[in-house]
Amino acid sequence: MRIEAYTQVQQVYGTKSRVKTQNTAKNAGSDRIQISSIGKDIQTAKNAVAAAEDIRSELTAPIKASIANGTYNVSGESFAEKLMRQYEEIEGL
Repeated sequence: MRIEAYTQVQQVYGTKSRVKTQNTAKNAGSDRIQISSIGKDIQTAKNAVAAAEDIRSELTAPIKASIANGTYNVSGESFAEKLMRQYEEIEGL
């Protein structure tokens, strides 16, 4: 490999990068953005989800009340079954 060829190649690439910089500087003031109708729908859905509550109190209030009263009972078999299902799902990864 010839070392003097490296400087020639470097000059070629250096010249092109300067030209690109000048062209982008001229067009910098004319940038526009257009959002499609699907993009607008997605943004509306994101805003609706962000505005919604994280906890649905109509579902959790009765459970909280039964826990406070001491009347909330969980079947040991049901708990173990769900625990094993989750373990099997993790092991399947």
